[in-house]
Amino acid sequence: MILNWSKLFWRRKKTSLPEHLNICLVAARFPVLGRSSDHGFLWPLARGLVRKGHEVTVISSKSRLGKAEVVRDGVRVFYLHEGFPNMSQMPFPKAVLEKFRQLHREKAFDLVHSFDRSAFLIGKNRHALQVAVTYDVEATQMSQLFSILGMARETVGSLLSTAVAVAYKFLSTFFGGDHELLSTADGMFVTSPQQRIFLERYYLYPDFHIYGVPYGIEVNTPNPTVESIAQLRQKYNLPENAHIVVTVTDMAVPAEMTTLLHAFERVAVKKPSTYLVIIGTGEHWFEIEHEMLGLALNSRVIMTGALREEEISEWISIAEVFANLSSRHTGFEPTMIEAMAKKKVIIGSELSPMANMIEDGQEGFLLRPADMDSLAQLLVELFSGSLPAFEIGQKARDKVNNLFDPQKMIDALDDSYRRVLSN
Repeated sequence: MILNWSKLFWRRKKTSLPEHLNICLVAARFPVLGRSSDHGFLWPLARGLVRKGHEVTVISSKSRLGKAEVVRDGVRVFYLHEGFPNMSQMPFPKAVLEKFRQLHREKAFDLVHSFDRSAFLIGKNRHALQVAVTYDVEATQMSQLFSILGMARETVGSLLSTAVAVAYKFLSTFFGGDHELLSTADGMFVTSPQQRIFLERYYLYPDFHIYGVPYGIEVNTPNPTVESIAQLRQKYNLPENAHIVVTVTDMAVPAEMTTLLHAFERVAVKKPSTYLVIIGTGEHWFEIEHEMLGLALNSRVIMTGALREEEISEWISIAEVFANLSSRHTGFEPTMIEAMAKKKVIIGSELSPMANMIEDGQEGFLLRPADMDSLAQLLVELFSGSLPAFEIGQKARDKVNNLFDPQKMIDALDDSYRRVLSN
């Protein structure tokens, strides 16, 4: 009888939800440019929710267009550090709370979905504001644990030191902010089973408040023109027969790039026509550049710095291999998904969410980030033609098309929102 009454109560509560929700999305970075691939999964997500009849408002920090407010495809986006004088010098989370309160008074939101930690202050006040608050797992510091695990080597000493480092980092991040953030969450979104397990077993977050959504990108995006590709090759003096490896990095952990550089040094000796393109910038730029120059690779390694999304797409188009060995990313990386959609051979970390998406040797390759020997051997085999790169690229494209169906993603997210509100 109790079970039947609980089921009846849940059904009545679920049906009492409004058909169309008023949703606030929060992200420090939420670009709105010209192509769907410019926005990773964020813009297709917002636009898809509007198409389902929901009202969607986005609160973000800065716009590459320099505009304080953008309205497009029914989505309203506010950039608080652009044209709001009273908020431009305010810490972003505090500015988010102020703007949210203003908008919430005009028309009450049903739910806030924060893709990072930016809505933490809303979460702390969610009961007074009478709004549900959810976060992506990126809002926690879990990525630091994956980063430490990824750099472990297959030795007893390395495994022991890694275990100690992981335990220390977990305790410091859990009690240094993650526990408080999780206490403000009505739901957490994950993209891989590892993330769910970490939240449930180690962060002690209840499983019934964890929701899985396979974020991705829209893959039917236009390729760069032949002219733009030719200009790119000419600009960097790249021969037509060049073998190109591309990686995108935030340069936050130098060890990730050190492994790739040392592996590429061995490849460059055996395959003189190979080039490594490092896209991105960060606090350890000069340290990584110094490492590259010390290996005498300056003529074979191109460090582009930060690029626009269109330029990144051009590099991916002319590359044969896209490598990202970072284990810090707790979600699917849009650039790696785009590379798969463009039929490139991808090399990822066996500890990243990509390990749940591809089968090693089928749709791409998975390596331990610290294993430079295997990485060097794999690149040599790829550029020697001893591995079926074309078939692997086609399988990668097929996997992306099957997994990242935009409508399935939107439907899953819509269902998760309703379950959050019902709970």
